[in-house]
Amino acid sequence: MDILYLLIPLSVGLVIVIAGFLWWSVGSGQFEGLEAEGGRILDDESRPAPEQPDE
Repeated sequence: MDILYLLIPLSVGLVIVIAGFLWWSVGSGQFEGLEAEGGRILDDESRPAPEQPDE
């Protein structure tokens, strides 16, 4: 039962740290433009064309 006096404050502290990182990432724009990043992988124009061997 004494371990709860240690585990409860540690878990609350962990929740505060995780919430702080989430707040920071949202505030710094980490989650903006998610659709554009998902479409970027499908965009062929961003990759250079492979070189064709001379025949």
